Amino acid sequence: MRHLKRGRKLKRNSKQRKALLKNLVRDLILKNRIKTTEAKAKEARSFAEKIITRAKTDNVASRRLIKKIMDETTLKHLFEKIAPRYKNRQGGYSRIVKLGRRMGDGAKEAIIELI
Repeated sequence: MRHLKRGRKLKRNSKQRKALLKNLVRDLILKNRIKTTEAKAKEARSFAEKIITRAKTDNVASRRLIKKIMDETTLKHLFEKIAPRYKNRQGGYSRIVKLGRRMGDGAKEAIIELI
């Protein structure tokens, strides 16, 4: 039974899922807005908000922890541009705008953007 199990599998195994979320969050940090499916956007939002919250406390431990997940350019952009912008905000760094269904397969699409 699936009681109290959080998160979505997104029809991928765990390594593929982690890679997908890492890439979605990297693109979100660098571009400030991405278009994807609604389920992927909701998962990416959760992951991104945790990373941004960690980046707000700019210390060596935070940098090392995020460096394991992100590459150097994303890390630099996150700590120099994104984190200072949300210094006084207690969460809710992103928004999801629902777009409707995709023509090809009918998947629900959404835009996730940093506020």
